[in-house]
Amino acid sequence: MRGGRGFTLTELAVVLAIVGLLLGSLMYTLSAQIEQRNFEETRRRLELARELLLSYAFVNGRLPCPAICTDAPTCTAGGGEAPTGGTTCTSSYGGFLPARTIGYQQVDSGGYALDAWGNRIRYAVSATTWGTGAQFTKQHVASNTSAAWSISTTPSDLVICASATGITATTCGTATIVTNQNVVVAIIFSTGKNGAFPCATCTDEAANTNGDQVFVFHTPAPTGAAGGEFDDQFTWLTVGELYGKLIAAGVLP
Repeated sequence: MRGGRGFTLTELAVVLAIVGLLLGSLMYTLSAQIEQRNFEETRRRLELARELLLSYAFVNGRLPCPAICTDAPTCTAGGGEAPTGGTTCTSSYGGFLPARTIGYQQVDSGGYALDAWGNRIRYAVSATTWGTGAQFTKQHVASNTSAAWSISTTPSDLVICASATGITATTCGTATIVTNQNVVVAIIFSTGKNGAFPCATCTDEAANTNGDQVFVFHTPAPTGAAGGEFDDQFTWLTVGELYGKLIAAGVLP
């Protein structure tokens, strides 16, 4: 009787290679789905934060100051605006979303708002002053009790550029301008999957966490792009939209 013939080592190697390719393709698909879900969830959280900031402005007649870390490097105490009461902000451009102040609920143990990757959501607000030193974060005491702002007042500091190449600490310089400097009153953004510490060559992302009034936003870019890897997500409030919402709500005449 002739014995049964088994698989040769070559045949087994081919089968294992095929199985490995199938598993790799499946894992890649699952990973891509997870990243897309995180991207969409982060976008949803940023839009929610935006609406909560507008609601806060309706009630309080001002925007809140950013939350700041007072116990670095752990940063376990925070989540509310600092300082409170609508006085001049400690850091208008380099802080975090004041989750406790506006009622944002997806937070870490320190009270800071989080994106879908577990990174703290950032927030910058215009520090433009007018009149007797009022700001968008400081209630302007006037004879007209409804006037936290004058509708003729526009911001003059925050600006968003399309690249960090050519920017200065105060302007887009030679970089393409996404928004001019009398439009944006507040910026809410996520530092994306790669977090708040970009690579050494990620100049576009680094411009968003250096604490000045100039920010960079463009479509996602891979490692090796001109400005480095970029996956930050942005949304912002324009002064026209803010005034329009306040007028519609009866806060401003």
